[in-house]
Amino acid sequence: MSDYLVKALAYDGMVRAYAIRSTEMVQEAARRHDTWRTVTAALGRSLSAATMMGAMLKGEEKITVKIEGSGPASPIIVDANARGEARGYVSNPHVDPDRNNEGKLNVAEAVGREGMLSVVKYLGLKENFTGSVPFVSGELGDDFTYYFATSEQTPSSVGLGVIIDSEEKVASAGGFIIQLMPGITDEIIDEIEKRLNEMPAISKLIQDGLSPEQLLHTILGEDNVKILDQLGVSFTCQCSKERISNAILGLSEEDLVAMIMEDEGAETQCHFCNEKYLFSKGELQEILDEKRAGQAPQ
Repeated sequence: MSDYLVKALAYDGMVRAYAIRSTEMVQEAARRHDTWRTVTAALGRSLSAATMMGAMLKGEEKITVKIEGSGPASPIIVDANARGEARGYVSNPHVDPDRNNEGKLNVAEAVGREGMLSVVKYLGLKENFTGSVPFVSGELGDDFTYYFATSEQTPSSVGLGVIIDSEEKVASAGGFIIQLMPGITDEIIDEIEKRLNEMPAISKLIQDGLSPEQLLHTILGEDNVKILDQLGVSFTCQCSKERISNAILGLSEEDLVAMIMEDEGAETQCHFCNEKYLFSKGELQEILDEKRAGQAPQ
């Protein structure tokens, strides 16, 4: 079943909510980066959270989430936009620490229990919005929850989960973000907290195959939830050979000549998706000719 997220309101607009199924997205990221299972879980949680945060934006706005911890897998970098597209990479894909005391994948050990979570929002303004918070646990759900409360002054609850099967594939992935709006009553807050405390772990709900709508119904009560929108999501990278060509055009003439004469071509690789782009001597010569033409006096 295809990945998607839902946007919703609950309790007559006193709660804003998002939920996502991101199984295919996370599997695609794992395939492209050859991640081991614990790193798959860490990257997958990051992708799920960032994609839901991207859905809070509009138009051409986008965000970059940076998870920079003390663990061997850090940093993790994820980009997301308002269209449900996300991409991400991890510095070390081949990390797989022993499971934690609960027998679960030890994401905190891979990412680091100390570090910083940063979010940069590109909103088309003169200056970008940047917010950073220290890690709470390194498990990422708690850390995103703390980010919203501290950097955006929005009381929130974030749940993220990735289930890896016996063949090291992503069986299911997803999560939710619940946000309390100004004016919410203590009674509603108490009810939501009670539901969150009594519900099964997010990983169990995801493993059971609950849809994004069902996740929100479980957390908030079906009668309380009003679904506003549904948005398809995917692992999508904006890189292309044309973009790489433009980047090469920005190199010095000396570097371009060296690539042609000494290297006899060039190979570049996108960090976000691991796609490789090859440039022959002829293609590099065309780029060099274009550069020289642009520098020639008019």
